[in-house]
Amino acid sequence: MEQKRLEQYAKLAVEMGANVQKGQTLILNTSIEAIDFTRACVKAAYEAGAKEVIVNYEDERIAAMHYTYQSEETLSHVRNWQVESKLDYLKEGACLLKIHCGIPGVMKDVDPAKSAKAMQARGAAMKEVNAYTSKNKVQWSIVAVPNKEWAKQVFPHLKEEEALEALWDAILKAVHVDNDDPVAVWEKHNATLAKRVEKLNALRFEKLHFTSQSSGTDLWVELVKDHIWAGGCEVSEAGIVFNPNMPTEEVFTMPYRLGVNGVVYASKPLDHNGKLIEDFYFRFEKGRVVDCGAKKEEAALKLLVDFDEGSHYIGEVALVPYASPISMSNLLFLNTLFDENASCHLALGRAYAMNVAGGLTMSEEELKKAGANDSNTHVDFMFGTADMCITGVLEDGKEVAVFADGNFVL
Repeated sequence: MEQKRLEQYAKLAVEMGANVQKGQTLILNTSIEAIDFTRACVKAAYEAGAKEVIVNYEDERIAAMHYTYQSEETLSHVRNWQVESKLDYLKEGACLLKIHCGIPGVMKDVDPAKSAKAMQARGAAMKEVNAYTSKNKVQWSIVAVPNKEWAKQVFPHLKEEEALEALWDAILKAVHVDNDDPVAVWEKHNATLAKRVEKLNALRFEKLHFTSQSSGTDLWVELVKDHIWAGGCEVSEAGIVFNPNMPTEEVFTMPYRLGVNGVVYASKPLDHNGKLIEDFYFRFEKGRVVDCGAKKEEAALKLLVDFDEGSHYIGEVALVPYASPISMSNLLFLNTLFDENASCHLALGRAYAMNVAGGLTMSEEELKKAGANDSNTHVDFMFGTADMCITGVLEDGKEVAVFADGNFVL
């Protein structure tokens, strides 16, 4: 990877993604697989005026060893300092940047029940920490860079170095770094998504009906009253604009917790906690998952649903046209950050408070009363298809075509 392009991407992630402000601390959560890009981001953050950059490295291979050899009790013990070390910075207004550089399937030999218990404990312990992103209290952003193992899975027909370069090219294209002025492209893209959001918010749908003959999906999703569609850039509690996901092609809102009925079939595999779940489905009744199955890693899928009470329900519904640039690349990235932006998707678990009027200032009890789902997890899965049809039902019962043949018709 050319150093110039690497630095251009890092600058975009820091200034357009997390939008680090002068005098602000940046918490940078990253992987040892991404050390060159991490260094470029640290440099870009300081050049943008960051007061300090806190770098937290992870190693998925070592994490797999922890899950293999540690007891469930040890894995599930989250120490107070681990929580407080994050809250200490966040309470002072630090922003966050996550650099994802995962290896799909790295946890394939790990007992899924054991890892699920550890994730449950960590999710519960980090609830206050996670609220800083779920409620947009601070700026936050997620970007990704490739590694050789991931690249070979996406491009199995290429040699290792060629595959790595090909995945770099695909990622940089997805985040518009292949353009002379990526910031200008992002500003234009955010404006396009904002217009789509404005149109959907004006319609005030009561519910959405998703159907796909090719997959078998037939799903009704009721929306909470006073729901708010969002997409593209967002605004922090302090009024700072940031881009939480790079890339992004979605517009999304909050489903009513008890208002999801029917069956949905995934259209892409899901890499969750190092397990690659393939060919799976969920059946819902009154909002709750009552049945699910998968051809590969079914145990991991069921543990995902059983993570906590809220993981049996949906917290997000997102619309992405089949003709989105990432979809048109015909690549399966095996990474949710990219694959969710090639397909309509739903998320099991926590809802975003921003997706209901007044939600950012509501208590947990008030959000629940408004119909929001609460959970210590939030996992997106893709179900959009080339023949996806979506019908919106207005409060007066009138039906409006939203999608036909996989794309917006509004």
